[in-house]
Amino acid sequence: MSAYKQSFCIPCFWQGPEPQHVETILVAAAKIGYPAVEFWFRDKFPTDLVCRVAKEHGLAVSTICGHYSLTDGLNRRENHARIRDEIYASLEFAQARGIANLICFSGNRHGASDEEGIAVTAAGLDLVKARAEQAGVTLVLELLNSKVDHKGYQCDRTAWGVEVCRRVGSTHVKLLYDIYHMQIMEGDLIRTITENIAHIGHFHTAGNPGRHEMDGTQEINYRAVAAAIAKSGYSRYVAHELKPAGDRIAALAQSFQIFA
Repeated sequence: MSAYKQSFCIPCFWQGPEPQHVETILVAAAKIGYPAVEFWFRDKFPTDLVCRVAKEHGLAVSTICGHYSLTDGLNRRENHARIRDEIYASLEFAQARGIANLICFSGNRHGASDEEGIAVTAAGLDLVKARAEQAGVTLVLELLNSKVDHKGYQCDRTAWGVEVCRRVGSTHVKLLYDIYHMQIMEGDLIRTITENIAHIGHFHTAGNPGRHEMDGTQEINYRAVAAAIAKSGYSRYVAHELKPAGDRIAALAQSFQIFA
């Protein structure tokens, strides 16, 4: 049995903010076997509703976003004070609810070189790492593709993100390795994951192309990827962030089974 735990991103799977839709998807997830759910920004989403219903059905909340603005992020020094305050508030929120991870973003390049972006992003995370360590919450810097979905985003390669984590030097600052995004940017998924697993604190999944179900219409061999993650000894969360093209509950069940 795999040591890692599965989660899913509820904004991708539900049909609307009405309570019955929240209840339906979370009840289904619990029956399938999911131990956790995640969502994005804590005050741009019915977070109290999701947290309450998840708790009623035995689901933890694994991950939320730590700060705002994916495009205007940690790689600009003028953003550091704002992001620090946003992360501090998110850490307080997460600690009170047992949330394991806060997602962080490098931001777009805005003309910055790789070296400059690495140095400034690491400096921004240095400002908040001690508070994250005290809270027992991990800050996960998300790897996104800059080719299709997030033009200009700087943390778009594994080596770039790993170097940021190395410079910060905290067990509570790691990468969010999004398999969909890194297939677009790099490929060579299994080798890259295996070689850098010590710096990975969270995974996202989705089929490529299309970001839909992990099925025969897409190019990633997710069963092999799941086996490699299990073999690495990774014990944190793998979360499904796909956008179902078909039935949402069926997509939840299929995703869980692939990684079971």
